[in-house]
Amino acid sequence: MRVLVTGGAGFIGSHIVDQLVERGDHVRVIDLLHPKAHHAMPAYLNDDAEYLFADLRETSVVTGALAGIDAVCHQAAMVGLGVDFGDVTGYVDHNDRATAALLGCLHAAGFDGRIVLASSMVVYGDGQYRCSAHGVVRALPRSAHDLAAGRYEPSCPSCGAALGAEPVTEAAAADPRNIYAATKLHQEHLCAAYGREHGSPVIALRYHNVYGPRMPRDTPYAGVAAIFRSAVEGGRAPQVFEDGRQRRDFIHVDDVARANLAALDAPAHASGAFNIATGESHTVLEMASALCSAIAPGSSLEPAVVGGGRVGDVRHVFASPDLARQTLHFCSRVPFGDGMLRFATDPLRA
Repeated sequence: MRVLVTGGAGFIGSHIVDQLVERGDHVRVIDLLHPKAHHAMPAYLNDDAEYLFADLRETSVVTGALAGIDAVCHQAAMVGLGVDFGDVTGYVDHNDRATAALLGCLHAAGFDGRIVLASSMVVYGDGQYRCSAHGVVRALPRSAHDLAAGRYEPSCPSCGAALGAEPVTEAAAADPRNIYAATKLHQEHLCAAYGREHGSPVIALRYHNVYGPRMPRDTPYAGVAAIFRSAVEGGRAPQVFEDGRQRRDFIHVDDVARANLAALDAPAHASGAFNIATGESHTVLEMASALCSAIAPGSSLEPAVVGGGRVGDVRHVFASPDLARQTLHFCSRVPFGDGMLRFATDPLRA
């Protein structure tokens, strides 16, 4: 298979490239090397892949890169919650406009092959909740006032009762609650529209919290696992927002790369959105504690629960991976404990 991987020099994209090359596929990469993610040329680039360092909005470059391509694995994006609303233009430019430009080039080339999109669990907004009286309900967005007062758990919008969190499925309605989330949902919509018009099978992989080697180390756009690890390595207690009990599904990047290969290999009828998750939830405090134990065993260093929080963040998001298992034959392999031990010494991207 001849695969174009956008963002193939990045954290997840580079692992996809490695796995594709390892199994004998021809891989062509387009990557901007965005300065907010890359301070230098990564040392881990695969010698057996072809690299084009360019912006997806440079349509002449993209058009040339599509020659002979059988499938597109679209990983390029600005990620993370960002700094503040001032990031809005950057997220829309690099996520929405760049995706539109890529799809425009695919249209001009008459491409009708497989498209695999890196989406995210953030499109759900908060996770799935159940009220004992009203069944499954949508939790309302949290306010800065609630966070400051330490009111972290959502309540039923109908009766005010406490809610129980459940694994979210792909059938849940989208409810993006920050800029990044809105752009990821728009990417899904753009790719789906392309697929319908061109008969191109499109799969959107909704990644949950990905961690592992090559994560960017110290940027406002880095994942929480890398931020915690940097703190522990510096002898500082990782600062955990809220009460630390917010729950997530942490999945290793090796598993996420395998999910992309499964999606590329899926039968033509397979399309739509799929949760890419382990099916197990852990609290953010559990993750921070596991990293403290793995990086500084025997020390007294422990996470510091600092309260507060960010309005654009959500309380609990963890997933059912059943659809990906049934349709893509994908299951995660790296257990949480083993993954955190490995992550303690994994090379991160400067």
